[in-house]
Amino acid sequence: MWNDRTKLLIGNRGLNVLENSNVCIVGIGGVGGYVAYLLARAGIGSLTFVDFDRVDETNINRQIVATTKTVGKFKTDVMKDIIAEINPKCECLVVNERLENENMDKILTLKKFDFVVDAIDSVQNKVDLISYCKEHGIRIVSAMGAGNRITIPSFKIMDIYKTSNDGLAKVMRKKLREKNIKSLDVVICDSQTLKNNVFDEDLSELKLDERKSVVGSISYFPAMCGCVCAGFVIENLLAEENKTK
Repeated sequence: MWNDRTKLLIGNRGLNVLENSNVCIVGIGGVGGYVAYLLARAGIGSLTFVDFDRVDETNINRQIVATTKTVGKFKTDVMKDIIAEINPKCECLVVNERLENENMDKILTLKKFDFVVDAIDSVQNKVDLISYCKEHGIRIVSAMGAGNRITIPSFKIMDIYKTSNDGLAKVMRKKLREKNIKSLDVVICDSQTLKNNVFDEDLSELKLDERKSVVGSISYFPAMCGCVCAGFVIENLLAEENKTK
């Protein structure tokens, strides 16, 4: 069996817990793509992918859904195809929409989710998603910054109000306080960020959209963040089952 090695760790009971779990990943990019990939390999039985974006050539350096053959395709559709080759029994639901307040309730009631993973970039959309989950009692973990770093990754899980040295978390803390949200589990890296182009080269030939702020990134940082997010979800799903024994 393809999951025999997992069974050695968590047994049939654990496998059944994961197989009967529903997880929603919002954002199937550098972080979210790896979350989905690893949850599927762990044996999660039902995954929902929410992302409006298509694969771009500039995604190839860090996103598991991005190859020369997938450019132009919806990231969600590519992810569903990848999962089908890993575990055909995994039920994958694709939502090719940007998650916003207007469609939040419609999307997050498609199934009874055991966990939501916030892997989106937009601060306001993150805050809206977190607020909805907190209000409706849905467990959520939120990815903070994974860009502008090149050191060996060192990610941690902690409450957002205990974080430091992360610009995104700083902005999020302020907005979550305004929403009276008292706590939030986040995945955060404690290494210092770098300015883009630390080697001070002429990068005028890069075909990046100059109308928006572009964050530098490298292959392993979003992947590592995704690993920690996925591990946190699996650990909590299994821990919940252990409480009911």
